[in-house]
Amino acid sequence: MTTVLKSRRRSRRLAADAGLLVVAAAFVLPLAWVILSALDPHADLRVKAPDGLTLDNFDAVLTPEITFTPLLNSLLLCGGGTALTVVCAALAAYPLSRFRSRFNRPFLLTILFATSLPITAIMVPVYALFVQVNLIDTMQGTILFFAASQLPFAIWLMKNFMDGVPKELEEAAWTDGASAFQSLVRIVLPLMGPGVAVVTVFSFVVMWGNFFVPFMLLLTPDQMPASVSINDFFGNRGTVVYGQLAAFSVIYSTPVILLYVVVARRLGGGFALGGAVKG
Repeated sequence: MTTVLKSRRRSRRLAADAGLLVVAAAFVLPLAWVILSALDPHADLRVKAPDGLTLDNFDAVLTPEITFTPLLNSLLLCGGGTALTVVCAALAAYPLSRFRSRFNRPFLLTILFATSLPITAIMVPVYALFVQVNLIDTMQGTILFFAASQLPFAIWLMKNFMDGVPKELEEAAWTDGASAFQSLVRIVLPLMGPGVAVVTVFSFVVMWGNFFVPFMLLLTPDQMPASVSINDFFGNRGTVVYGQLAAFSVIYSTPVILLYVVVARRLGGGFALGGAVKG
């Protein structure tokens, strides 16, 4: 009987390992194709060793029209939208976390419902509204919509992290004459640094990869971000320059990777505030 149980456990373990390998391959193979094709002078849709290493694909895309201007537009749109999202989420989450009201739960459920709305369902009225208020084809209008679309989930995340900061620390600051806004800026936000980092990275990554919103709200080619300009690599009759597409994809992914590397240490910092309210 013991031998049979061990055999079953071994079989289950092997099946689980095989399933994990399949999932890992589903993620690794596209990444391997991007990296290998970016260095391949004769890249195609196959994942294969390059026919000789070359940087010609990078040289072809490293121009102001193809890469630098779209990346700058992406940084302006996503950076501005992320900053606005984080600030508004902190200001909205603070009263929800610190003050009890019968409207807190309905409000949280309402914004939770807002996160489930498909973006395509609201783009038609948003487009009509932006035309009426002269925000169509403007960077600031797109930044506002980016922030508005990410704000509901950002408020939920920010509130959950804010609940982990002991209120006693703020009460001590209030005793010394600090206002609620000062305690938020000087005490709560510094102590929930990992939470702010999570909201920042999440918001930036979602905005960085968003194609539909800027494609609909921006009309001038010079204002298009990299998430939209990457579509130019696909020809009218199905012809694609795969090597240049892969090289552009590598460059396009770099800012997100750098952002994650910068905040990675804070993501694992935890809160460790238990001793701050003792004594």
